[in-house]
This record gives sequence, C-alpha cells and structure tokens, in this order.
Amino acid sequence: MEKQGEVKLIGMWASPFVLRVKVALNMKGIPYELLEEQLPFSKSQLLLDSNPVHKKVPVLLHDGKPICESLIIVEYIDDVWASAGLPAILPRDPYERAVARFWASYIDEKIFAPMRGTMTAEDEQRKALVEQVMSGLGLVEDAFGKCCKGGKFFGGETIGFLDIALGSLLAWMKVVDGAMGMKLLDETKFPKLAAWSEAFCEAESVKEVMPEPERLAEFAMVIRERVRAAKAAAPPPS
Repeated sequence: MEKQGEVKLIGMWASPFVLRVKVALNMKGIPYELLEEQLPFSKSQLLLDSNPVHKKVPVLLHDGKPICESLIIVEYIDDVWASAGLPAILPRDPYERAVARFWASYIDEKIFAPMRGTMTAEDEQRKALVEQVMSGLGLVEDAFGKCCKGGKFFGGETIGFLDIALGSLLAWMKVVDGAMGMKLLDETKFPKLAAWSEAFCEAESVKEVMPEPERLAEFAMVIRERVRAAKAAAPPPS
C-alpha cells in the first residue's frame, strides 16, 4: 500500500471514542504513532493546540493536520485509504450511508450518554439511566436485523461503521454490568446483539486494542471518587 503520510493518534487508553479510531486504522492496516494523554488529570499542549474547540481526544494527526471527533475521523480514514483491496467501513450506497450515520448518532445520544451517566449517578437515578440504555439497545437490536443482510455484523460479513460505533462501548458495558449486578446485552432480551458482540470482540482488528473491563472498572472508581469529592467541596446553593 502506498504511504499516505505520517499518521499519529492523540488518545487515551480508556476512551471508547479513541477505540473507534484504533479499530478503523487497524482495519485499513495503517501504521500510526499513539500519543497517550493522561486524562482526566492533565492535557498536553499538543492536544490543546490540535483540538482548541473541544480539547478532547481523539485527534488524528495526518501529516500534521488535525482531524477531530471519532466518527468524523473514522469517515476520514475510510475516504483517504479507500484503495482497492482495503475493507470499506461505510456503505457505498448513499441511502445505506445515511442510515449508518443516523444509528451511529443515536448510539452516542441514547446509549453512550446515559451509560456514561451511570458512572457518577446514585441509586434511583442510575436505575433510570440503565432503563434508558436498555430501551436504546432494543431499537438497535431491531436495526441490526435490517442492516446486517444476514451477516454477523452490522456491515454484513465484515465490520463496518455501526459495528465500530457500538462496539467501542462493549468494554464499558461490562463495567456497568459489574456495577449494577446485571447484563446489558442479555442473550434473552437482545440475542442478535449478544451474538454480534462476541463476533466483534474476536475480530483481529479489535482484539489487540480492546481495553480490559477490570482495568476500566478501576478507572471508573477513580473518576467516581473525584466527582464525589468535587460535589462535597462545592459551596451550597444560595
């Protein structure tokens, strides 16, 4: 494959959004340098300069030019490295591309957002957030049946855009499972997604970059304690 310029990834090991970019780069066989941030404890000047608007990872540096936001980066990778013989990440059909983008946005808004909220919420609020996640997964379960074309992935027989969008959350789902004493991707409720998740995690482009749930759980506890300490130190409302 012809070299397409120097590729660096500003990331952080626990971020599901960084994981999306790692999987996409692996799928295309693109060598890259990982620049690990020490989030949430500090942010490098490179990160602040490369993403001055949101100041968040991931940022892809392609020949020194920054591209921000995980799903935008995944699309960029698919467009730049679209040579014959390389797997396509987004569908080539315009309608199917639009559908994939819709569900990827839905996953971030209706599944990831409440799931992230469970990390710092308490008791009844956590239960309500988990219910939101389960409701969202129900709709995505239905969408899988319409998108997979009989294959084991949303993209059919190979990993695609939606697989990357939802698959990046799987390790964090296990953290929520452990904290709540349940299983989000229960085989009886979501048989299609449960089978899909196993296939996704076994894919070569995924296995080497998927974070360990145990390590994520420890990280989540640190964040939770930091949030609790910040709330305790905050002055009471006037």
